[in-house]
Amino acid sequence: MNPTSLLLVDDDEAFRVALGGELERLHFAVTLAGSGEEALAKLVEREPDVVLLDLRLPGLSGLDVLKAIRERHAATDVIVLTGHGSIDTAIESIRMGAFDYVSKPCPLDELEVRIQRALERQALRKRATLLERGLTPLDVGSSFIGESDEFRLALGLIDRVAPTDSAVLITGETGSGKEMAAKLIHARSLRRQRPFVVVECAALQESLLQSELFGHERGAFTGADRMKPGLFEVAHGGTIFLDEIGEVSVATQVKLLRVLDTATFRHVGATSEIHVNVRVLAATNRDLETMVRQGLFREDLYYRLSTIRLRLPSLRERRGDIDCLADHFIARLNDRLGCVKRLGPEARKVLRQHDWPGNVRELLHVIEAAVVVCDGNEILPQHLPLSLRPSRAAPIPGDATPVPTLEAMERSHIELALRTTSGHRGQAAKLLGISERNLYRKLHDYDLEG
Repeated sequence: MNPTSLLLVDDDEAFRVALGGELERLHFAVTLAGSGEEALAKLVEREPDVVLLDLRLPGLSGLDVLKAIRERHAATDVIVLTGHGSIDTAIESIRMGAFDYVSKPCPLDELEVRIQRALERQALRKRATLLERGLTPLDVGSSFIGESDEFRLALGLIDRVAPTDSAVLITGETGSGKEMAAKLIHARSLRRQRPFVVVECAALQESLLQSELFGHERGAFTGADRMKPGLFEVAHGGTIFLDEIGEVSVATQVKLLRVLDTATFRHVGATSEIHVNVRVLAATNRDLETMVRQGLFREDLYYRLSTIRLRLPSLRERRGDIDCLADHFIARLNDRLGCVKRLGPEARKVLRQHDWPGNVRELLHVIEAAVVVCDGNEILPQHLPLSLRPSRAAPIPGDATPVPTLEAMERSHIELALRTTSGHRGQAAKLLGISERNLYRKLHDYDLEG
């Protein structure tokens, strides 16, 4: 393996030679430059892994050299060497893209740690590049379909906001397509060639969520036997999607706000800052404004996340799209299963009359089940779930049959999912299109834990 290559740029010849010799004894391959102009010339000859850059240089300043490196040699990390009284300039260099800074005279062990961290970040970037094909979704517009006014309004907003870097808060009921909308925003953005990272906030306990988001240092807690990069680092240059953001604790909200405000964060158990360039999309089916008033969600984070607010209509609000969605799902299943099935007029009528508490996701599951159980080419009402089929008993005029509440319908739907999966909560949560944590909370609310 080739040794790590360093370019040390400093106009103090004695310091430059002495530090260069010490770094070579640590098995780094060191090239020396006494000015900004010489440094840029040597960068053209050979691009190093890391540049150690003094800010006070004759002629071309250190900040000018940093700017040129960031523009022409993006893969190279820069660690700034700053003297006493130059801390403000060092901080400015971080804003311009330097990886880190070290005060002169530089303790060798501290400098070595910063270099190793820069190399770790480079390894992470390379790993992210390898994962990009899997992490970067294709434009899902062909699957995000509908003709209703409500849907076209939402799609128009997606098209307008996608090319920007604005934070977007996507709201809507469970199953209305929030993650697909986030994928579409990313796929139509200038970041589409970079990673799209999904974080299911409700699926992890607080300590695990913070470790996933921000990474951790070796030894940060019991079981942390190695350094782990956070998902914000994996998403560098791309988009991070915080699903079910309303489930995040106040403590984690504070850390998220800091990342949004400063584009920096620390690994759990670390003291040094990591700079990232990430677009943040978030989604929730909860009323965050009410949570803000109740003190359950930080007001400043809410406004930071909701620069653009995108509300996805429920399927009840876009009933005109039920037919085209059902036909789309059937065509996709016909393709996958190698069959030729169609939706009969009576079954189509049943679908139009249903309230769809689970929205588009529920429709997809209903269609998939109907395609599987249908033994002919035409899907009939009897191929649909019992919960969708109309009762045979005709209503009596003037009969005061009470309409069930939404809570009663939700409870009944959860009970049906549990019966369908023989009580397996993980499978039931997947069938319902919610996280296990969300399901456990609802089981507790409806006294269904027994």
